[in-house]
Amino acid sequence: MNKGTIEELRNDTSCKHYNVSKKNCKGNEPPGLATFGCAFEGAYFALAPVSDAIHLVHGPMTCVGSTWEFRHVGTTYEGLDKTQMGFTTDIGEMDVIHGGEKKLAKAIDYAVDKYHPKGVFVYETCMTALIGDDIDAVCAAAEKHWNIPIIPVHAPGFIGTKNFGERLGLEAAVDHLVGTQEPEYTTPYDINLIGEHNINGEMWLYTPILEEIGIRILSTFSGDGRIDKMRQAHRARLNVVVCAKSSEAICKLMEAKWGIPFISASFYGMREASDAIRRICAQFNDPQLAARAEEIIAREEARVAKALEPYKILLAGRKAVLNTGGNKSWAFAVALQDIGIEVVGVSIRKSNEDDKAKLRSILKADAVLMEKPVLEQIPLITQTNADLLLAGGRSLYSALKKGIPFIEVSQEKTGNYCGYTGLINLARDIAGSINNPVFKLVGGEAPWEKKVSDLEQCLIKGA
Repeated sequence: MNKGTIEELRNDTSCKHYNVSKKNCKGNEPPGLATFGCAFEGAYFALAPVSDAIHLVHGPMTCVGSTWEFRHVGTTYEGLDKTQMGFTTDIGEMDVIHGGEKKLAKAIDYAVDKYHPKGVFVYETCMTALIGDDIDAVCAAAEKHWNIPIIPVHAPGFIGTKNFGERLGLEAAVDHLVGTQEPEYTTPYDINLIGEHNINGEMWLYTPILEEIGIRILSTFSGDGRIDKMRQAHRARLNVVVCAKSSEAICKLMEAKWGIPFISASFYGMREASDAIRRICAQFNDPQLAARAEEIIAREEARVAKALEPYKILLAGRKAVLNTGGNKSWAFAVALQDIGIEVVGVSIRKSNEDDKAKLRSILKADAVLMEKPVLEQIPLITQTNADLLLAGGRSLYSALKKGIPFIEVSQEKTGNYCGYTGLINLARDIAGSINNPVFKLVGGEAPWEKKVSDLEQCLIKGA
């Protein structure tokens, strides 16, 4: 992958914000931003949930060490779950000198012979890109030998950000897999879920509802994914982008090649979940499907409203600061509003122009959009008297410092907050955090500080 190819991939002139904010659309970022997630990490995270494939990192051991099992992805795969295994060629100094192609070929042969996967993703890293290993040729030879898809993923860390890498990973899957196998049967309501990673099984909270309505999930890219399902994805009638905006790029590719339309949707919060279901059904122009959807939406909304009643009493008037990335910045904001919490500040560090526009439309005019949340969130909590911080694990110390409750909402989270049931889970966890006495304790004096203070008073009185 040469510089011209990378620049071509970054240019997205179809984006309505292209001439407004090339930084967001093209991905040109200042040096050092890879510390927040490099292109390799993005590509690996995008494809790692495919549980019947080997994910082989062609690079140093540290590359797989920083990515393997980083997300708690859910899978229903009955065989050996490859998402729980890390594979690497462990490139070292001698390989830098002599090249790592032979080592890569042996690694592929070993992995396929021992674990019998449905396919292999081979991830290029900074080191192997710099020494010029021809992973395309190695993968092509291995694919011919083993007769399974061996997919080269060109996303070395130095070429861009995590979001850009996620796009490259998904495009590699589309280029090498989609359209190479026909499904046993199709239905008029087949869809693909794009950008869905199924963290903690979130996908399973809303896909049963879609299936109850009559919509079939033909394939996912790539939560609980399967190689064969991804190969059949070209027969879907609709692509639904449910997470990263970077995933829209592959939808455009599939629309151009196979004529599959796409929409973006969010299943966080009751309003967004209901709206997503309605817009998916509207794409099929079937009155019976739409009527069935409305019945199920009414049932689920009534169930959620009843379950939220005690939580809304506790959470009424509470204010929250939200520090998460991408479209989750506004998706979680909507979910918080649904349970009666005012969002006074949101991070937009990883948000594009569409995300920012959505935030401006749903938040109050005085809500703060934080461009540097690490520096801004503590002063904002002080300024607004916020009652709650929702962020990634690294921000826990900000909450402890201010003595306010904390909920983790990043990719490492253990909670499941998607769909109708997910909103109930979010309200329950927030209520539990608010009632947790530890946050009041950490905000007060330490026990030894109190003892010193009492001793000083005794000395003063004795004098």
